[in-house]
Amino acid sequence: MYIGVTSNLPGRLAQHRAGAIPGSTERYGVHRLVRVEACDAMERAILREKQLKNWRRQGKINLVERENPAWVDLAVGLGLPPLDRSVGRHGC
Repeated sequence: MYIGVTSNLPGRLAQHRAGAIPGSTERYGVHRLVRVEACDAMERAILREKQLKNWRRQGKINLVERENPAWVDLAVGLGLPPLDRSVGRHGC
């Protein structure tokens, strides 16, 4: 599960899906957007990112499932094409 901050969500998603950013998202095939939080300032977004990264995996899963229990790819609503349905639920 990947947590990150960006000021251009559709652009960052396209980069991740294309494998253009080396690291864990490329290595583990993390391509689905299952949760988004908007912040009014980048500093606040970075603090929230750090907070969530310190959570255990189950806490992050619970957070997603409270708002998106079916783990629907929210990127489609931002204009990105749907992904292959063979991608696993928690392998987002």
